[in-house]
Amino acid sequence: MNIYEKALKTWGKEPQMLQVIEEMSELTKEILKNINRKKDNLDQLVEETADVEIMLEQLKCCYHIGTKVEEYKTSKLEKIRQRLEEWEKTHDNTASGN
Repeated sequence: MNIYEKALKTWGKEPQMLQVIEEMSELTKEILKNINRKKDNLDQLVEETADVEIMLEQLKCCYHIGTKVEEYKTSKLEKIRQRLEEWEKTHDNTASGN
C-alpha cells in the first residue's frame, strides 16, 4: 500500500477529497497575492504547489484515474504544442511583414 492509499484508508475518502479542495484554494490564494498584490511569496507558492500535487495524487488514487489522467494529459500537451507552433507561425509572419 502506497502512502496515498494509506492516507485514504486512514482518514477516509470524503475528508481527503475535501482536503484536495482546501489545498487548491490555498494555492489559488497565494497566486492571487503574487499577481494582484505583487507579493513576494515564492516560498508559499512552493509549499502550496507541493501540497496540491500531493493531494492530486491522492485524488487519482481515490478514483483510480491515474492512467486516464496521464493519457489525457499527453493528448492535451500535444494540442498545446500544435497551438504554439501555429502561434509562432502567425507571429513570425507578422514580424517579418513590418
